[in-house]
Amino acid sequence: MFEGFTRGRFDTGGLEIAYVVGGRGPPVLLLHGYPQTHAMWARIAPILAERYTVVAADLRGYGESSKPACLPDRSNYSFRFMAGDQLALMRGLGFDRFHLIGHDRGGRTGHRLALDHPQAVGSLAVLDIVPTLAMLTGMNRLVSAAYWHWSFLAQSEPFPETLIGRDPDYFFEFCLVGWGKIALSEFDPAQLQAYRTAWRNPAAIHGSCSDYRAALTVDLAHDTADADRKIACPALVFWGTKGLMHELFDMEEEWRKICLRPQFATLPGGHFFPDQFPEETAARLMTFLDGAA
Repeated sequence: MFEGFTRGRFDTGGLEIAYVVGGRGPPVLLLHGYPQTHAMWARIAPILAERYTVVAADLRGYGESSKPACLPDRSNYSFRFMAGDQLALMRGLGFDRFHLIGHDRGGRTGHRLALDHPQAVGSLAVLDIVPTLAMLTGMNRLVSAAYWHWSFLAQSEPFPETLIGRDPDYFFEFCLVGWGKIALSEFDPAQLQAYRTAWRNPAAIHGSCSDYRAALTVDLAHDTADADRKIACPALVFWGTKGLMHELFDMEEEWRKICLRPQFATLPGGHFFPDQFPEETAARLMTFLDGAA
């Protein structure tokens, strides 16, 4: 995967962020979601790299990035800290301003980065999410049943880590199939193996649980405080029409509340539509980037 890209690890000051970089042109940062790694971009990044310098990175707690123990106040797994990691990475690579594309947790990290450091984000694309505050305040019985993992993973350690660790492949593959509305056979074998290798690491299980612990505590506090702030840069909201987000939320309405310049796009897939339709996803992202550049 990522033929022609360079692999690296960037020290942000006590924590390393793993990444790949390739291509030429304006910089674009790609961030993955749960329970994946930067490998989710393996068939999309080379297409974008035809006109852009593409960086695909692992979030802290995931993939090959550092996986610190979660602090008692959960702050070191907040989207604010995750956004700071990625900002440090891009600055370290020489990019003070860049486009940002994030799926799932990567999209939430991108949302926070655009709020905290608007001068750094030229455009923002969020894939198959509603804003975190809308997600948490809209947690009715239907949302809770569909997104049961938000509450489960947020339980105190080591409860979810212990249960997941008994059979991580079963747990995480259940997530892929359930949210993706697709069979495992529809995932690229090399990408799926990269996900398995990553999620079998107990430290990664802890890191991903800590991500959700932060979401229900410190992230909720941050987003509540920033409820009236708007994303000023061009923003693309992109989702799968067979996904749970589309079924449970009015995607356009939720993002129009906080984006000054929103655009919208869909593909006929579930939550993991970038894995299912990489060429089509890349084409729509390229159109957005070209218009925002």
